[in-house]
Amino acid sequence: MKITKTKRLALDAMLAAMFVVLSLFSINLPGMKITLDSLPILIGAALLGPVDGLAVGLVGSFLNQMITYGFSATTVLWILPAGIRGLLVGLYAKHRGFAMTTAQTVFITVATALLVTALNTLFLYVDSWVYSYSYAAALPTLLLRIAAGVITAVLFSFLLPPLLKTLRRLFFSDAHTETDS
Repeated sequence: MKITKTKRLALDAMLAAMFVVLSLFSINLPGMKITLDSLPILIGAALLGPVDGLAVGLVGSFLNQMITYGFSATTVLWILPAGIRGLLVGLYAKHRGFAMTTAQTVFITVATALLVTALNTLFLYVDSWVYSYSYAAALPTLLLRIAAGVITAVLFSFLLPPLLKTLRRLFFSDAHTETDS
């Protein structure tokens, strides 16, 4: 079934807003942030595909950056990982016909969590260079950041299938279809 453009846009907006809210309720530790904010990106990407996953990641991350830090010379770097995650998960889900097994879901969520951690580490280095602060303080937490990313990715892998099933029923069922005006 096809989802209307209006429903798709509304869902993307709600998921981006969820990203922001979950980001604001994160646990911030020296050198790392523990958060569940990537769940809406994964939902949008696995449900609607790469364009929506990219949009939810970029818009949600951009709004979070504006609320938390404002605009800076490195803002674009900080929003890219979330967008890239949404794009890659969406491409993988689309390649799998939007019907990923648990093992496939674990694979793509863990792989993108590791990629996001690597990108955030790289961008932290660039940010420290641009703003002249010590990058060395972030290195001791790298293994902890990797572990936190993998643990949350595995958790999301088991949350996603029932969430996606419910959302598909809500947004894609015949009883809820309508035409765009």
